[in-house]
Amino acid sequence: MELRPLGSTGLRIAPIVFGGNVFGWTADESRSFELLDAFVDAGFNAIDTADVYSRWVAGHAGGESETIIGRWLKARPSRHDRVLVFTKCGADMGEGRKGLSARWIEQAAEASLKRLQVDTIDLYQSHWPDPATPHEETLRAFERLVQSGKVRAIGCSNFDAAQVRAALDAARAHGLPRYATLQPEYNLVERAKFEGPLRDVAVAEGIGVITYYSLASGFLTGKYRSKDDLGRSPRGRGIAKYLDARGLRILDALDAVAQRHGARPGEVALAWLLAQPGVTAPIASATSLEQLQGLVRAAKLSLTAQDVRELDAASADRAEARPGNPA
Repeated sequence: MELRPLGSTGLRIAPIVFGGNVFGWTADESRSFELLDAFVDAGFNAIDTADVYSRWVAGHAGGESETIIGRWLKARPSRHDRVLVFTKCGADMGEGRKGLSARWIEQAAEASLKRLQVDTIDLYQSHWPDPATPHEETLRAFERLVQSGKVRAIGCSNFDAAQVRAALDAARAHGLPRYATLQPEYNLVERAKFEGPLRDVAVAEGIGVITYYSLASGFLTGKYRSKDDLGRSPRGRGIAKYLDARGLRILDALDAVAQRHGARPGEVALAWLLAQPGVTAPIASATSLEQLQGLVRAAKLSLTAQDVRELDAASADRAEARPGNPA
């Protein structure tokens, strides 16, 4: 499988990054191991997680996903060197453990390294902006992690264009490591958050982009077509907002393109992302081997220019209604 350079990190990744938020949530440890084995055996090589996954589940404290990945890496030493692990810090872990202060980043990194059972995190990302902490402080903390060999490259997630630009300016002004990657929400139903100023700065600065919610929490797979379908997944409530005329129009366009290619709607939605300017790879999850095979097919699917135009036209309204890059 062809690997793509991830910005200026020096890392090269396959066209799909596995979203590790499902590990310990909708995929138990045994299923997670099975999925990770199949993912790597298919030629993929990057897993994205975060310290906060999956704190939103009753009885969880965060760290569940990293812990499962760490156990898998320890149990699969032959696969360890073939896998890049991306994780994040800064989200609310409870009891004041959040943000991008130097003190918290140091603690969070050590905890993630322990859970992941690795010596080095390949990509360590600021999960959310922290207006209470100067960019210089955050980047100096990351610099120490890089210099100590605990982190290879750094990135940011959920930053808007102005925040990315300010962080880059701080890095230049103080001779600090810069964010080499960006993780924005981006998919066929949520286009305006990335398209415009945020994409412009990513392209201009050579920042690698890995998109999250790439399938809009599963909506773009086509399995949610009415309110009656929302109970089929723990994510159902978050999908209800897409069940409007525009959302159904997007599903119709996905169906039409999928039929031409002998593919499935979700595979087409991921292929559309791979065809977008500035995007390195989408992050996508799977909870079954059948879904994982869909990721394999999506990575190999090449859309025509006409396919892309049809999908752009079907999904254009919301992007046009909200131009620019809201925070």
